[in-house]
Amino acid sequence: MRDFAFEVDDFLARDLTEDLRDAGRRTTGLKSDPAACKVWRERLRRKGWLAPSWPVEYGGPGWTVEQRLWFERACADNDAPVLMSSGIRTIGPLIISMGTPVQKHRYLPAILSDRHEWCQGFSEPQAGSDLTALALKAELDGDDFILNGTKLWTSFAQTATHMFLLARSDRNSSGRDGIVFLLVDLSLPGIKVQPIRCIDGSAEVNEVFFDNVRTPARDRIAAIGEGWKAARKLMEIARSNNTTTGVLRAAWRSAKRHVLALDIPDEALLSRLARLDADIQTFEALEGRLPAGHPFLKPASRASLIKLRATELRQQITEIGLAAQPNHPLAQTQYFSTRAATIYSGTSEIHRNGLAHAIGCP
Repeated sequence: MRDFAFEVDDFLARDLTEDLRDAGRRTTGLKSDPAACKVWRERLRRKGWLAPSWPVEYGGPGWTVEQRLWFERACADNDAPVLMSSGIRTIGPLIISMGTPVQKHRYLPAILSDRHEWCQGFSEPQAGSDLTALALKAELDGDDFILNGTKLWTSFAQTATHMFLLARSDRNSSGRDGIVFLLVDLSLPGIKVQPIRCIDGSAEVNEVFFDNVRTPARDRIAAIGEGWKAARKLMEIARSNNTTTGVLRAAWRSAKRHVLALDIPDEALLSRLARLDADIQTFEALEGRLPAGHPFLKPASRASLIKLRATELRQQITEIGLAAQPNHPLAQTQYFSTRAATIYSGTSEIHRNGLAHAIGCP
């Protein structure tokens, strides 16, 4: 581990330039400035460290959980840009786990090379936390599906090249039955992306319309009608890594800068920062242990626990930054950008209910 730490320190000292560090410090939403992200992604790719959780055979470094957490901590401590790639973090691991050999050959190299940028098409106007209420239609026509309907709150759809989505392939089905999980090229005719302006001023989320979009039926994960199986696996992946220890440490460092910028030190805010620092260390230990399994919690429950704790911690951190600098534009934007964190990927209430059931509560 000592040699690995030295290698990480050497890489960051050489490749993480001051302009990239500045972009990391100015991060407000789910990821840093796109131009900085592009540069940082390429440097990580050349090093072979772009996909920390991927196996070596698919282009990842093959790191242990301990190595991944060390690297995330080092990046946060050095103000590296925050990369939130759905391709790297969610659909890539799902394709590795459940995709066909053809899909792995086609999509995984494109994700690593930045030729494909992915977004997630799950939520709809009437289907949020109750995802089984989705209504996007996927009608089989020969070797293709014809898509009609709408996806809502789709993060970064305006810059994505592809979307992984859920659609209802059986018009007579309801709930979790009759669903297909599709990989869709967003350049196909009939797709329209409309950005939605959020409370923090950003337009990270979008509404996406599908009007008779023809997409190949072979570009699916799992069998037709069994898309919920793939969706559950993907949600476990996404909920366990959307808000990582590295993201929390970067947010904490930003909040600390806001507090230290005060002319008169605020001991109460410094005390809250110290408690949150301890909470982050505890969360890191939790993040490191849970992937190895738990005697009472299934994978879905473990992912819920990680997601619930991480997003609520992040909100608490940005509240301190805003309390210290209530009129600072960066502190305001960071605060507002985290308000939705306890809603996306399932509300905190939904996760608490699931965890209660997992430990035997009625």
